[in-house]
Amino acid sequence: MKIDISGEINFQTARSGGKGGQHVNKVETMVMGKWAIRDSAFFSNEEKEIIIQKLHAKISKEGYLIVKSQTDRTQIGNKEKVIEKMNMILEQALQTKKARIATHPNKAAKEKRIKAKKHRADLKQQRRWIPSKED
Repeated sequence: MKIDISGEINFQTARSGGKGGQHVNKVETMVMGKWAIRDSAFFSNEEKEIIIQKLHAKISKEGYLIVKSQTDRTQIGNKEKVIEKMNMILEQALQTKKARIATHPNKAAKEKRIKAKKHRADLKQQRRWIPSKED
């Protein structure tokens, strides 16, 4: 499932640190994207609840998923990176985990474990101090 919520993201810009030289203090290249999860028309209510549950650490108190980028030297480049990051985060949140099938250890694995335990017990037995008859 390819997710694209770029139409629902509110963008804010600010001056970013880093590269740019003399130009850095004049241009607002850092882009911050805010997406209101509850107001989204792209996802169903069940999907919204899953997103909120899985991304609770990345969601603000107001219910916004906030992502920012300032790696690119252009505002457009950072805006594209914000959209890309946000879509990737949502895709990962909505992926269902494959159910684990419980298995039992086979005969060889059991024997290997018992052999390792006996070996360890022998090593510990050899470390013991044996009192001499003179003591």
